[in-house]
Amino acid sequence: MRIGFITAGLVLVCSIPAIAQDRPWQETTSALGRTAEQPNGVLSKEALQALTEIGNELFDARFTSLDGAGRPRATQAIIPTKSGNRTVAGFARTSGPDSNACSSCHNDPVSGGAGDFVTNVFVGEGFSEFDFDSADPQFSNERGTNHLFGAGLIELLAREMTQELQGLRAAAVRSAREAGQDTRVALDTKGVNFGWITATPDGFVLLEELDGIDTDLVIRPFSQKGVMTSLRQFTVNAMNHHHGMQAQERFGSRWTDETDFDEDGYADEMSEGDIAALVAWQATLPAPVRDTRDNPDWQKAAEAGEELFGAMGCGGCHMQALPLRSLAFADPGPFDSAGTLNALQVAEAAIYDLALLDWSRSLSRNEKGEFMVPLYGDLKRHNMTDSEVDAFGNELLSQRFVDRTIFATTELWGIGSTAPYGHRNDMTTLDEVIRAHGGSGRNARDAYVAATSDEQSQLIAFLKSLVIVQ
Repeated sequence: MRIGFITAGLVLVCSIPAIAQDRPWQETTSALGRTAEQPNGVLSKEALQALTEIGNELFDARFTSLDGAGRPRATQAIIPTKSGNRTVAGFARTSGPDSNACSSCHNDPVSGGAGDFVTNVFVGEGFSEFDFDSADPQFSNERGTNHLFGAGLIELLAREMTQELQGLRAAAVRSAREAGQDTRVALDTKGVNFGWITATPDGFVLLEELDGIDTDLVIRPFSQKGVMTSLRQFTVNAMNHHHGMQAQERFGSRWTDETDFDEDGYADEMSEGDIAALVAWQATLPAPVRDTRDNPDWQKAAEAGEELFGAMGCGGCHMQALPLRSLAFADPGPFDSAGTLNALQVAEAAIYDLALLDWSRSLSRNEKGEFMVPLYGDLKRHNMTDSEVDAFGNELLSQRFVDRTIFATTELWGIGSTAPYGHRNDMTTLDEVIRAHGGSGRNARDAYVAATSDEQSQLIAFLKSLVIVQ
């Protein structure tokens, strides 16, 4: 039996004695259901800490069949899709489920980090395809595990950039209507250009000149292809794909008219509150930092490498920092579509104020008072191959309409802690992955290749100084 109580907008569950804490041998995940429902309002520092502690437990939990792990009649597809046959095997390294815990893959150098080649996953086109039992590239794309540190800041940047871009579109439509002629507008936000749009007097918006973004002008900052809108969407997808744990907000009665969509005997396996706890923990992970471990030689080489990073043109895509107006992380967010809880579906979103966290004080500010997020990225997609350098062009399937040679810029913060490299973790050194840059990264790559061995070493020293907090 459980009873709920509310603290600062956070609904927690207090277990009556003789539940999990009195039975440590119990083969279920005790953190499940401890957040009774989706929290709301501005959480105090104490309430946020309580929520993230539950999220941490869920992230590290090894889900069991008694929790509802496995999906005998559901597939890994984002749109809830029934499997043609009841799955007998509990795990599959191809289409999943393929792990017991989130931290089974996100663990290097600590929980929430990246993963080695052995933790690679296989993803399909994304929407409603059925399960596949082959790692052949004609059926799936193989992907490495990205780290999650600083992810809350990344999503906040994406939200502000999306709002600015959609504001530019609205202004262009008004201008074209009032002027009675076409209005062409550059899609610039936070120093990143996403091409141009042209609005016509009759209200149409021409999108042929878009660059590195979807036609709805929503920045999707997560995954190697830049197709995940939010940590919440990523979490809901991953819980089903990797563990066979279905979130009520997508697989429950609201969208499927069922409470046990995968037909494993367990209804509503992940509540809105469970997902919120996981999101809160990921969103509050600290930003990666610079560290040369008090080694003066490394410090000197890294400083020289940072200058070379700019001189070689690496910062054209891997921008050192982007400005962020607010550290208030709203969950659910404003831009998720059906199947992921969004701000329009709740009376009041929860607000996780990252400014309450000690690590946020290390963020510098610009002259406008905006927080400078040192991500070394631009949240934009780029073509990464050309006719001569095409190592990244090894996928056969597009993913959610993003061409197979196009990838989102990898944020470099934390890269010193997260070898190996590349979208499928098959490049063992930074030297290899730099030399693999074609297309939009070709000029910077060529500058690196033409540099002296000492200069190349200095650039690597700089990149190796960008580490995850340990």
